Amino acid sequence: MTIQGVALLAVCTLLGALAGDLLGAAIGVRNNVGGVGIAMLLLVAVRMWLARRDGETPPGVKAGVGFWAAMYIPIVVAMAASQNVVAALRGGPAVAVAAVLAVTACFVGVPLLAGAGRPKPASA
Repeated sequence: MTIQGVALLAVCTLLGALAGDLLGAAIGVRNNVGGVGIAMLLLVAVRMWLARRDGETPPGVKAGVGFWAAMYIPIVVAMAASQNVVAALRGGPAVAVAAVLAVTACFVGVPLLAGAGRPKPASA
């Protein structure tokens, strides 16, 4: 049933929001810091665990998570639109430096992760 995947996503979202709130409090910010990202990492980790344990992700989980995966980009765009970028940049150059470092880390990390997931060619 699709409800299993939606329930899994809901649990990951709640745990991610809690972790983001705790992270924000730990660094002295009164906002959620990275809750959506933490939730998505949890979701990926749980799906991988289920696939390893059962050999394949259960169909209900796959359908529910697939549904929300289709909705993910519009949700993230809506969330990003609610952020005040101008106010963040007025806060100082640290925001711009952090953004450049994050994008650089992604450009370096994605090819490394993609290469790590490829099977090694058989030697002759």
